[in-house]
Amino acid sequence: MPALSTQPDLFDAVWETVNEHFYDPNFNGVDWITLKEQYRLRVAQASSRVEKAALINEMLSELKTSHTRLYTVDEPEYYQLLGIFYPRLPELRSQLQGTFPNDRVEYAGIGIFTSEIEGKTFIKAILDGSPAVAGGLQVGDQILSVADQPFHAIQSFASKVDQPVILLVQKSADPGSQQEVTVTPKLFDGITMFLDAMIDSLEVIEQSGKQIGYIHIWSYAGDQYQRKLEEELIYGRLRDVDALVLDLREGWGGAPPTALHLYTARGPSITNIGRDGTASTYHSQWEKPVVMLVNENSRSAKEILAYSFQHYDIGAVVGSPTSGSVVAGRPFLMPDDSLLYVAVADVYVDETVRLEGVGVIPDMVIPFPIAYAQGVDPQKEQAIATALVKTLRDDR
Repeated sequence: MPALSTQPDLFDAVWETVNEHFYDPNFNGVDWITLKEQYRLRVAQASSRVEKAALINEMLSELKTSHTRLYTVDEPEYYQLLGIFYPRLPELRSQLQGTFPNDRVEYAGIGIFTSEIEGKTFIKAILDGSPAVAGGLQVGDQILSVADQPFHAIQSFASKVDQPVILLVQKSADPGSQQEVTVTPKLFDGITMFLDAMIDSLEVIEQSGKQIGYIHIWSYAGDQYQRKLEEELIYGRLRDVDALVLDLREGWGGAPPTALHLYTARGPSITNIGRDGTASTYHSQWEKPVVMLVNENSRSAKEILAYSFQHYDIGAVVGSPTSGSVVAGRPFLMPDDSLLYVAVADVYVDETVRLEGVGVIPDMVIPFPIAYAQGVDPQKEQAIATALVKTLRDDR
């Protein structure tokens, strides 16, 4: 890792990159040159890489625009964002040549997303099929320590891949609910991890004689996610369910508008009849009820999908309001190999609707208090109930 003495070059690189590529030449009404002078000395005097990055991100937040942030190697998001763009940007692959053996953008972890609430660290989401699931961790758990040390998203697990690690967690507001949980970290590949989690998320829920399919699309940034969804709906495990719950909470955006064609386009069904007379019919569109799940971390193109679900009356949207993070971003590699994400284009839906800073309010707003939730997911429960009611009504 570069010595701290080289870090002021990072500040200049960040400032110049934003100055050249930020989508608004007026910098959203901010005096970008003055900000440079305000923050340069503070960043130069910072005593650690983490502090420098925090100050740079404080400066970037003055632009009041999403998709504009510095990610460091100390954050899982760094590897996840690289996993999105590494396969599609030859320049980025060239710059990082030799950094990631076998083109695997890997980091050590257990598959959790965390949130700081009143100075405490809580698990807000858990990747399906991850070590955290296998270890019995739940959304809402407060992390007190990892191997008797303070929790750190990367460093807590960096040297412990395939080794049991003890986490001390608290399950409720009562300190007496503290317990030790053993988890075995693994290497996550930012390029493939979200597709793996999507596949592991799939389930069929049986209620009132109906089958409700559920799938969680953690990231939509790539054609592989839509292909997998269509494969499961048309040919696979979700083919015969009566309704679908499409979970777009957490993770990353990137979905193309054509993802909606599955629910809106018209086309023929295909029936194959074998020698024994058995018939199999395949529908290239999803014509059954569908409910979308979103929250404040359903960002970017996922918000466009949520808007479209409502605007084109495709299905109900359930959850909490989205964040309004709907501009187009692009990553730039910085001198210390950190990753600067910059909003490079403004985005409008249907030519006139701007969702940046606005977001989407679900048809059913369901609060989800994370702290000590003990694995209970009221938003998912409501989405399943909504899908069930729709299927029962359609039977009448």
